[in-house]
Amino acid sequence: MVTDTEKMPLPAGPDVAIIRPRSDWLSLDVPLLWRFRDLLFAFAWRDIKLRYRQTFLGVAWVVLQPLIGAAIFSIVFGLIAKMPTHGLPYFVISFSGLIGWTLYSTALIRISASLTANAELIRKIFFPRLLLPLGVVPCLLLDYVVAGAMMAILMACYHIVPTWRLMMFPVGTLVLLAQATGVGMIAASLAVRYRDVQYVLPLFIQLMMFISPVGYSATAVPAGIRAYYDLNPLAPPLEVVRWSLVGVGEFHAGSFLYAAIVSILMVLAGLTIFQCTEREFADVI
Repeated sequence: MVTDTEKMPLPAGPDVAIIRPRSDWLSLDVPLLWRFRDLLFAFAWRDIKLRYRQTFLGVAWVVLQPLIGAAIFSIVFGLIAKMPTHGLPYFVISFSGLIGWTLYSTALIRISASLTANAELIRKIFFPRLLLPLGVVPCLLLDYVVAGAMMAILMACYHIVPTWRLMMFPVGTLVLLAQATGVGMIAASLAVRYRDVQYVLPLFIQLMMFISPVGYSATAVPAGIRAYYDLNPLAPPLEVVRWSLVGVGEFHAGSFLYAAIVSILMVLAGLTIFQCTEREFADVI
């Protein structure tokens, strides 16, 4: 059972840890998470080792995935659909969009599977279950840094000089990661009881990719439907990531603020649902 933990000294013996269920919906026990910080680091290091040491391609796969996607988008949108290139190779435009999208989609998949992948651990010992989705984040950020280094190489090869817009790159990244974390925690909580989530989630990700500015800029969207298009909370941060790197696209403060607010609400919803269902994880999983 998931609980708050507090110490109660006994008159003639060692301290006893009393486990009690939470009474409120959203109460982050930060001191408890801090006491288990070594376990959080262990989860993060385990994921990094599995990602980079026990795979055939290792770090190359982190770069190959967006490179292959950018090549395909360059053929479909650049050569066939004749999307505007803004004076840049369409490969660079596609790759700059795929950096943010790969972070979002990978984070969503891995966070949503963080509980079911550690079922034996959840059943056997007590620890803050929130450490499992949080432990995925460091490996995701490391992948993001590697892909960002590849983007820097492409920018140098094509003589794309960074400008002040680059300051918005971490802001757009934070909004994307917050959305993925919130939705991922909701999916992880539901996947414990309903394993259908693992089949629905890839379809959701595929649909979101087509209605988001990944292989193309949002400026290519017809003006008549642009207002409806911007209701997609993924569109503004993805556009900001591309715009901050290569200057393609645009920055709308109102749309981005809307996406940031939605991201905060998603995180709060994810935490609420996660903690409401947390006490059932060990029994159901």
